[in-house]
Formats: sequence, structure tokens, C-alpha cells
Amino acid sequence: MKDARPTVSVVVPVFNSELILPLLVQRLQPVLAACASAAEVILVDDGSSDRSWEVIRELATQYEGVRGIRLMRNYGQHNALLCGIRAAHHQIIVTMDDDLQHPPEEILKLLAKLAEGYDVVYGTPLKPLHGFWRNLASRITKVALQSVMGAETARYVSAFRAFRTPLRQAFANYQDPFVSIDILLTWGTTRFAAVAVRHDPRLIGSSHYTFGKLVTYALNMMTGLSTLPLQLASVIGFVFSLFGLGVLVYVVGRYLVQGGSVPGFPFLASTIAIFSGAQLLALGIIGEYLARMHFRMMGHPASVIRETIGFEGEHPCEAGSAIRSTLSS
Repeated sequence: MKDARPTVSVVVPVFNSELILPLLVQRLQPVLAACASAAEVILVDDGSSDRSWEVIRELATQYEGVRGIRLMRNYGQHNALLCGIRAAHHQIIVTMDDDLQHPPEEILKLLAKLAEGYDVVYGTPLKPLHGFWRNLASRITKVALQSVMGAETARYVSAFRAFRTPLRQAFANYQDPFVSIDILLTWGTTRFAAVAVRHDPRLIGSSHYTFGKLVTYALNMMTGLSTLPLQLASVIGFVFSLFGLGVLVYVVGRYLVQGGSVPGFPFLASTIAIFSGAQLLALGIIGEYLARMHFRMMGHPASVIRETIGFEGEHPCEAGSAIRSTLSS
């Protein structure tokens, strides 16, 4: 009798997590055995400076279905995820962090919700676990996501997600170094859902995402994958143009009625300063877009592999290679 359970690929970006990886893989084993007819765990070492890659190699020899990808340097969480997603072989992809804040046992909830007909399911924490500044930065990031994904979907975005593997065909040729997995998923579907899951405290170490890194990520996401800043610059320019027109009408009207001009250099200076600031803001935003175009034309890759284990001669992160493998299986 054919097993009706789906096949599942779990993709985990790894950065300086040598101590927690064995426990993560150990806890994943019974969960995947219960919910999937076949499974794999892809650990993507994103330029770790500790023994994470050595640990990944040991786990790949100890557990069947554990595969490792080692990147040349640190490219960032989403770039490492994109590499692992392209390397996945199974019907459903689950992404999660390497610190066990996403309990592997909660994967069952994501798959159950996905089976209801959705294409992407997020595991949303019941309550925030981080401090004030980290939570503030997360809110800023979600505001940036709203410009592309829509307010309701962005509200539930999490790094703990499950989605159907064919969605990656929508971004098979994406090669920009600025990556947002959540935005790329919107290129393939609008059927998003979320389910409340337990999020545990980090067992070892501290988060590598600081307030500054999250804000920078949000700015890169808005200027690299959204037109919202350009629209904002247009609105600001239009508003200040109306303001300038109003000032002109006031000055001319006063001259015609009272026969004199408006006295006071500060008024004129402040008006000029306002217009100059608006122009510089608009030019700065346009400059950011030109910079993105410049970097894209340079052909910077999203990531480069140093070595792999468990892929038997494949080129796992090559755009389209794993997709063709999945479609042909």
C-alpha cells in the first residue's frame, strides 16, 4: 500500500552552532519519521567560524538523509536558505532556525495546516521572546514586508515556515545578492496561512540578529524588492510642490492686496531648506535603486558553495537543478 504521507525537506541555515546541531538533528529524526514517507535535513553552513562544518559532516555520516552545504563565506540567513531550498528534493520544504527556538515537534502543526490547501504556512510564536529593541526591529521588518506581501500576510511572517516545493519555480532564475525568502514566495502564490506554535528560549548562545542588522535588512528589502520608497518620494515631492504653490499664491496675493512683499528672511530660508531636503530625500531614494541595479549588473551571486556532503556529485544550489530533479521524480 502506498504511503500517503508527503515527503519533506528541512532546510536549516547554520552559523556558529556546533554545540546545538546534534540535539537539533536528534529531535528532528522521530518527528520526520512520523509525518513524512521520506525526509532529508539540509544544513547550510553560512560561513561559521567554529566547528559547525565538522559537526555537520559527522551528522551526515551518522544519520541517513542528513546533507550538508558549506558556503564560501557568510552571505546571510536568507541567502543560505535560498541555497538550501534550491537543493531540496522533496515535495514540502520546512525552514527553521538552528537554535531550537523553533521546536521540531511543531512541524506537525505546519504540515497539518498546509494539508488544508494552502501553499505557505508560517509558525507564528504565541508571544515575543526577545527584548524591546529586537522586537522593535522585527516590527520595522514586518512594516517593510507589508509593502510587498500585504498587511495581513506580513503580520504572521516567521522564519519557521512550510511551503510546497514547486513554488521555487517562481524564483528559479533569481540571482540578486539581496534575498528575502518571504517576498520570493509571493511571486508564486497568494495562498498564505499561519498557525500558532510554541517558541522556546534559545538554549545556547545569543541571537546573531541585532537591531542594526534587522533594520538594514528591512531597508535592503524595501529598496531591493519593493517600489514603496519611490512611491513615497513621489508623494513627498507632490506635497511639497503644493506647499510651494501655496506660498507663491500667498506672496503674490499679499503683493497685489497690500502692495508689499512678505518681510523676513527666515521664512524664505526655511522654505528653501524644506524644498532642498525633499529633493535630497528623493535623490537619495533614487540613488538606492540605482545602486541595486548596479550590483545586479555586476552579477554578484546570492551564495557560492565551498563543499558539500551527501549530494553525490550534484550542484545543489544551482538554480533550476534541484527543480528539474524534483519534477522528474
